[in-house]
Amino acid sequence: MIIDATDLIMGRLAAFAAKKALLGEKIDIVNCEKAVITGGKQSVFAQYKHRYDIGRNPYKGPFYPKIADRMVRRAIRGMLPYKKEKGKKALKLVMCYIGIPEKFKGQKFETVKEAHVSKLKNYKYVTIEEISRQLGSKI
Repeated sequence: MIIDATDLIMGRLAAFAAKKALLGEKIDIVNCEKAVITGGKQSVFAQYKHRYDIGRNPYKGPFYPKIADRMVRRAIRGMLPYKKEKGKKALKLVMCYIGIPEKFKGQKFETVKEAHVSKLKNYKYVTIEEISRQLGSKI
């Protein structure tokens, strides 16, 4: 299954992908940088900045990714029992990509209607790409 993450809410997308992966289905997510996180721009940036500044040892972790595709994969990992064998197998079935790779060009992409940004009551959201750039990612 190939999912296009454009205008999908990251948490809902991650929950959907985690369920499918636990059932043994291979999931490829393209355009991860266009997924969104709900909330005001300032508050979302402050939360992510706080995560990187406080409460972590740069040598021991926890290590949080700054690149968009890895941020989405980390969110999916958080919804899997990744320390158990079935969670490890499920996480190996999930791949996230920035943009659309050559091997997926011309193929049909699916979307998750329950996770679309149009389901929001308010229209405050930030794309993963904006957060990634704010944190210092070069991509």
